[in-house]
Amino acid sequence: MQRVSTDDMMPAPAREQLLLARIEQLERDAAQMRQTLRERDGQLQQAERLRDANEHLVMAAIEAQGLRDDAEATNRRQNEFLAMLAHELRNPLAPIGMAGALLARAPNASPQVLQMTNVVKRQVDHMSRLLDDLLDAARISGGKIKLTRAPVALADVLAQAIETVMPRLKERQQKLIVDVPGASVVLDVDAVRLTQVFTNLLGNASKYTGDHGQVRLAVAIDDGVATVTVSDNGTGISADVLPHIFDLFTQGPRSLARSEGGLGVGLNVVSNLVTMHGGRVEARSDGIGHGSTFTVTLPRSATALAATPDTLAPELAASGCAILLIEDNVDACDTLKHLLALEGHTVATAYDGSAGLAAALDGAFEVIVCDIGLPGLDGYEVVRRLRASTEGAAPYVIALSGYCQAEDRARAMEAGFDQYVVKPIQPEALLALIGAEACQLRRASMHQ
Repeated sequence: MQRVSTDDMMPAPAREQLLLARIEQLERDAAQMRQTLRERDGQLQQAERLRDANEHLVMAAIEAQGLRDDAEATNRRQNEFLAMLAHELRNPLAPIGMAGALLARAPNASPQVLQMTNVVKRQVDHMSRLLDDLLDAARISGGKIKLTRAPVALADVLAQAIETVMPRLKERQQKLIVDVPGASVVLDVDAVRLTQVFTNLLGNASKYTGDHGQVRLAVAIDDGVATVTVSDNGTGISADVLPHIFDLFTQGPRSLARSEGGLGVGLNVVSNLVTMHGGRVEARSDGIGHGSTFTVTLPRSATALAATPDTLAPELAASGCAILLIEDNVDACDTLKHLLALEGHTVATAYDGSAGLAAALDGAFEVIVCDIGLPGLDGYEVVRRLRASTEGAAPYVIALSGYCQAEDRARAMEAGFDQYVVKPIQPEALLALIGAEACQLRRASMHQ
């Protein structure tokens, strides 16, 4: 018996309508499926795009880290290069400065010789300041300068800055007007760095002021702050340069002769050092030919200065002492030896670390002046072994080095040096340091 479906029993028109309905349903299902496939395809594409984006992000992060590492390495190499450059340039400056000082002390030196020695001294000082500004700019940008704060009389800082720039002022016959209140103004500052600030500002004022011009230094006190103003009647600053005057390497117009000189870093160093002290510095000028004014504002200290100890007796400081010089630069060593001998000191020399250590252990020296970068044993090792072997009264050891980074100074103190000075030191400053230490040693021995 043959089975007959329900559809076959339907009339033909009804069967056709049912087929059409099923076809439409299939078409809707197919369309829905296609839509679902398209959506899934879009999701897959989006997932692929996200994956690609993540890959790009990871690669960008890796590349950025690599760039940071390269930048840090470049900055480190730059600072190392600048430190080595300073060392190599300071080394020849030291004997040049000492030779000039010896010429000035020569018996019956003619006025022409004295004039030439003054030229040598000024140019050595100028070269030293350029090196200091360049290195300080690099160290500040790397965050490597740390302030050593203490209560300091502002008048003492300004007096030191004036003493430094006075030879330049006299050379150009410029008039310096100083208006400082009689009342003591005390600041919590790094005296060396703040002196550098005002030395730079006064030096700039002299540099950009013509012969017979005028420079003015004034101090005002108000509401717990001290305001120091350095002004001049020199070349002034143009309106387009003034907003950028404290930026690194910014310079005003220069003639082809570049008579004003400079590297365009000094004012940047000034700005950073003042900011580090919690102060601010501003520049004003009415334009070219109308002079300029720099104003430094610093917070005052509530701390009173301690009384200063009595100075050492001059008759003690004037007497000579036994000194050992350890320096591989023969010219620097010999010129310094002659200079110290002229001052009444007994001086022995050694030109390398091993010979210097042997001489220090065999002789009874009160003061040793030792270079750092020595052949054989470096200065650090010389002093370490000397301190470990010395019995009885230990000599006062001064590091005389072309390296001027803070870490070099700290390493020297850790090795056992008592003092650290950077080449080229002023002969008078070194003589004063040696004389004072010899006096201290003898005063201590008299009380034993």
